[in-house]
Amino acid sequence: MSIPARGSQVEERVEHSAVGRGRVVVADDDVLVREGVVSLLWRHGFEVLGQAGDAVQLLDLVGEHRPDLAVIDIRMPPSHSTEGLAAAHHIRKEFSEVDNAMELLASCERVGYLLKSRVTDVDEFIDTLERVMRGGSVVDPSLVMELLNARRRNDPLAVLSDREREVLALMAEGRSNIGIARALWVTETTVQKHVQHILAKLGLAASSDDHRRVLAVLAWLKAR
Repeated sequence: MSIPARGSQVEERVEHSAVGRGRVVVADDDVLVREGVVSLLWRHGFEVLGQAGDAVQLLDLVGEHRPDLAVIDIRMPPSHSTEGLAAAHHIRKEFSEVDNAMELLASCERVGYLLKSRVTDVDEFIDTLERVMRGGSVVDPSLVMELLNARRRNDPLAVLSDREREVLALMAEGRSNIGIARALWVTETTVQKHVQHILAKLGLAASSDDHRRVLAVLAWLKAR
């Protein structure tokens, strides 16, 4: 569940809200869950401007009403993967120029990520919404670990040691083995061994068509 807030106008809008706590839209493809959240929000003083069952409807609602807060299910139709997260990213990019989903999480500004299964305390949930609207960030620790573990699993350079990463970074700067050796205060032979290990770990076998050092550098750039 992603909870992005709009921006600097939030506090002013909360003060002047017809209901008192803020203007909200709710997006979840599970009707019962969505209706339950809406009912909960109304009972606690939020003005619910609309509901959405998918990301397209959500973006339409946000564009029409410009709410203070959007409560979004991360997994929605059609693929039930990251449509909600992508929608949250789009909303924040529109108003806050956040570049990508991980930066959205790392920005720690007006964003909350909660797992539905762990939202068991109503008062705590409402407190989370208010903290986000005040400009804070609330992220479920288990979700942070899940995202970080996924990033590690998908990192092509995870197989490299710290020293090998240093060598590869210097390779990316266009330095020769001698230049890398001077930068790291090691022998050229040591650098050659590191380069061989890097190429082997990245699965870059010798080829008459591709320059393996270039391919290794490309892998390094993609992982940054």
